[in-house]
Amino acid sequence: MKTARAAARVRVKDRANPLQAAAALALGVVLALAAATLAKAEETVIKSHGFAEFGELKYPEGFARFDYVNPDAPKGGELSISAVGTFDSMNPFTRKGRAGALSSDHFESLLVESYDEPGSYYGLIAESLEYPESQDWVIFNLRPEAKFSDGTAVTAEDVVFSHNILLDQGLKSYAEAVRKRIPKAEALSPHRVKFHFSPDFPRRAMITQVGGTPVFSKAWFEADPENRRLDEPRLDPGIGSGPYVLESAEVNQRITYKRNPDYWGADLNVNVGRHNYDRIRVEYFGDAIAAMEGFKAGVYTLRPENNSKSWATAYDFAAVEKGQVVKGEIPDGNVPAANGFVMNLLKPKFQDIRVREALQLAFNFEWTNDSLQYGLFRHRSSFWQDSPLAAKGLPEGREKEVLEALGDQIDPTVLTSEPVMAHSSQASRPGDRKNLRRAMKLLEEAGWTVGDDGMRRNADGEPLKVEFLADSPTIERIVQPYISNLRTMGVDAVLNRVDYAQYTSRRREKEFDIISHAYPMSLEPSTGLYQYFGSEAHEYSVFNPAGLADPAVDALIGNIVNAETQEELRANARALDRVLRAKRFMVPTWYLDVNWIAYWDMYRHPENLPPYNTGVLDLWWIDAAREAELKSAGALR
Repeated sequence: MKTARAAARVRVKDRANPLQAAAALALGVVLALAAATLAKAEETVIKSHGFAEFGELKYPEGFARFDYVNPDAPKGGELSISAVGTFDSMNPFTRKGRAGALSSDHFESLLVESYDEPGSYYGLIAESLEYPESQDWVIFNLRPEAKFSDGTAVTAEDVVFSHNILLDQGLKSYAEAVRKRIPKAEALSPHRVKFHFSPDFPRRAMITQVGGTPVFSKAWFEADPENRRLDEPRLDPGIGSGPYVLESAEVNQRITYKRNPDYWGADLNVNVGRHNYDRIRVEYFGDAIAAMEGFKAGVYTLRPENNSKSWATAYDFAAVEKGQVVKGEIPDGNVPAANGFVMNLLKPKFQDIRVREALQLAFNFEWTNDSLQYGLFRHRSSFWQDSPLAAKGLPEGREKEVLEALGDQIDPTVLTSEPVMAHSSQASRPGDRKNLRRAMKLLEEAGWTVGDDGMRRNADGEPLKVEFLADSPTIERIVQPYISNLRTMGVDAVLNRVDYAQYTSRRREKEFDIISHAYPMSLEPSTGLYQYFGSEAHEYSVFNPAGLADPAVDALIGNIVNAETQEELRANARALDRVLRAKRFMVPTWYLDVNWIAYWDMYRHPENLPPYNTGVLDLWWIDAAREAELKSAGALR
C-alpha cells in the first residue's frame, strides 16, 4: 500500500481527459486517507501507571510509596485549623454563596499529583492509563476496588457523568473552554473510560486535566436532580470516594470531617503515610484578630500564617515562650503566587497604559514593607519570580525569536528593553516624591488634569475615581497609605470593605475597579494560563480578574501549551512574562520563599518534606503522647 506521502504524489497524466483526471484525483485522496488511517492504527499506544508532562516519571510502576512520606506515621488525633469569614454551602461548585473550607476534598480524581516532581501524576482511582503518542485520546483503567463512601462502586459511568455535569452546571468559563477541547467522554466498560481530544487544540495538559476532574456519584445526583444541582448551594455535600467524609457543618461556626473507616484506597502506594488524622476540624471566625485569639486559646491548634504583622508581633504569648507552640518556617519550592493589586481592564479608565503605570508608581513597597510588614517580604516583579521562567535582561535566543514572531502585536520596546521591574521607592516616607511626580505627569499626558478642587478629571469632566474592593481588615491597613498617595495625586481613591458574600458576588460579576489578587503560577504552566490571561472568557471568567484580552498573550499561551520540550516551554514563558509585565495591569506587591506555620507542639511531620507542598493536610500526624502532656499541663483543653 502506498504511504500517505506517496499517495499525495499521484499526478494526473492526461489533462485532456477530465474524467480520468477526476478519477485519479479521487484515487489519490482515498489512498491518502487510507494511509493516514493506517498510520493512526499503527501508532504506538503507551500504557503507564502515571503521566509526566515532560521527561520521565520519578517513581516506577509498582513503587512502594512516595519518598517524602513517613510510612510509619501513626493514625489518630485531630487536625484543627481556622477559616475567616462565612459559609452557606457545602457544595464547592456552587455559583452562589460561599462554600465551606475543604468541601471539595472528599472528591477524588483519576490521578494524584506528586509533591516532589512538578508536572507528574500517578494513578489514584485509575490504576493505569493508555494513550497514543499523538495524545489524541486517553483511556483510564479504573481500579475495581474503588468505592464511594456509601459503599457503591466507582465506575466509568460516574467519570463520564462528572465530566458532563461540570460542563452543564459548572462555571461558564470552565465549561466553555473544556467543551471545545474535550468533545467526548465515553464509558467503554464498567472500568474503562475514554476521553477524546479536539484536533484543533494542543495536546499538552489535556491528559492531566481530565485526570484531575473530581469524580461524583451519578446515582446520588440522579436520585434527586432538582435539589442536587452542581450550581446551587446546599449543606449536603453529596458523596465522594476520599478518605474523609463530612461529620457536621454548623453554618459560620465550624466544619468537621471524619475519617471514613471503610476508605477503599487506604493501602494504595500513593496513599501510604498520608491521611493520618482521624478528624479535621475547621473553626470559623469573624475576622483575623478573633482567629488569632482562638489560636492562642487552643480553640484550634495549627495556623498557616499570611500576615506579617501577626508573624512578627502576635506570637509573644506564654505558650510560645514555654515551647508549647512552635513557629516554623518551611521552605517553599513552588513559584511564588503573583500577588498584587489587579486593575479591571473592562473599565474604560484603565484602558490607557499611562494611567495604569501612574497607579503602579503610587504604591510604595519599601515603606510598606519596613513600616507595616516588619521587613519580612521581598518585592515581586515577575509572574514567575525566582524561577527559570522569569524574564531577565534583554531577550535573546529562542525567547527573542518568539517575540519577533509576534510582529506588531507587541510594543517594539519589549524587544529592545529589559523587562518591566517593580519600581523602587524611598522607605523613609509613605509617598516617594520622585515617583509621584512621574505618576502625575503620566496622568496629565493621559488627559486627566487637575481642577480647582485638586481632583483629576478627563475632557468630559468625569473624575478619576478608583475603588479598592476588599473583604479583609488585613489588606485595609496596607491599602490606606496607598490610597493617600493616590489622593495626593488628585485621584479620587476610596476603599470599600464589604462583607464576604458581597465581595464574592461582585468579584464574580466583575463589579470592581481594583482588588488584591494572587495568580497561582507553576513551573510547568499549561492550559490554566488561558483561564488567567486568555481572551476566550475574559469578560466573565473569575480566574481572569483583570479581564485581560490580548492577541500576543493568547499566542504565547498557545506556544506554551504546544511546547514539546521544557526548553521551548521556558522560552515562551519568559516571553509571556515579559509581555504581561509590560501591560502594567497589576501593581506587583510582595512574596515569600517560605511558608509560615505556627502549631501547638503535638504535630509531627516527615523529616524531608517535599518541595512543592507543606503536606499539613495529609503528611503530618499527631504525637498522642505530647498532646496528652499539653492537656495535662492545662495548655490545651
